[in-house]
Amino acid sequence: MSGTSEVTVEIDTTLVRRLVGTQFPQWAHLSIRKVEPGGWDNRTFLLGDEMSVRLPSAAGYAAQVANEQRWLPKLAPQLPLPIPKPLAMGKPGEGYPWSWSIYGWLEGEPATDERIGDFGEFAIDLAGFLAALHRIDAAEGPPAGPQNYFRGGSLTVYDSQTREALRLIEGKIDTKAARAIWEEALATEWQHSPVWVHGDIAWGNLLMKDGKLSAVIDFGSSAIGDPACDLAIAWTLFRNESRRAFRNALPLDDGTWARGRAWTLWKAMITVSGQISRSAEEVALAMRIIDAVFSDYRP
Repeated sequence: MSGTSEVTVEIDTTLVRRLVGTQFPQWAHLSIRKVEPGGWDNRTFLLGDEMSVRLPSAAGYAAQVANEQRWLPKLAPQLPLPIPKPLAMGKPGEGYPWSWSIYGWLEGEPATDERIGDFGEFAIDLAGFLAALHRIDAAEGPPAGPQNYFRGGSLTVYDSQTREALRLIEGKIDTKAARAIWEEALATEWQHSPVWVHGDIAWGNLLMKDGKLSAVIDFGSSAIGDPACDLAIAWTLFRNESRRAFRNALPLDDGTWARGRAWTLWKAMITVSGQISRSAEEVALAMRIIDAVFSDYRP
């Protein structure tokens, strides 16, 4: 669930080669290959065979670099799956205006339907990862805010945007049900101490090997707060039994699941309504996600 900043800099292998060559000459001889899919918030390149270079694609994502550099080494030892390991942080240069990172390369492919061997097992493994993340001491963690598009924060931040989406897509979806889901979520709040949240649990950030979840990447939107934002995967990827397995494996209350449902609906509706620029394929996917949310909702 990324933000809405547009790409403002052309990021290609030539730029990456210049940045690495000038700032990290010890790695200048290594090959550089663009990784596809490229992602929305960042562009990723394979550096040699064992490292990756990630560069924010727009100003709104630039703060994610320092966030990962600081917190990933603290989180990694307490998690059951590998996460990116920062090796170096680059500076602006060569016409590129923001900091950027070099990480150890994590093997694996994005978690598409075709790559997931057993959806129920995958759901339980992901739930176990999130539960472990929630148990990590959050006392000094970064609070949610504009730098991470309020992941872990309050849904009220997006209330006016959601209501505008409801107005724009009247007649395209069941806006009465959508409004009920939104209002129900707004009536709840996280009743516990803040916990660590990933901020963007999506198929592209979940890596697979041999049909199993093998690593979790892209912690740029991580923060401490309400874990509801990390539940959207229940409707964007899981279905029926795997959705139930995911929910049963996470010790979260009904209000948190209501807010997770609302986070999912918000993003899908602003996509369908045209409030953020997306392709026709992404709009069609958002409609399918809205249908999944409705089919799972029992008022």
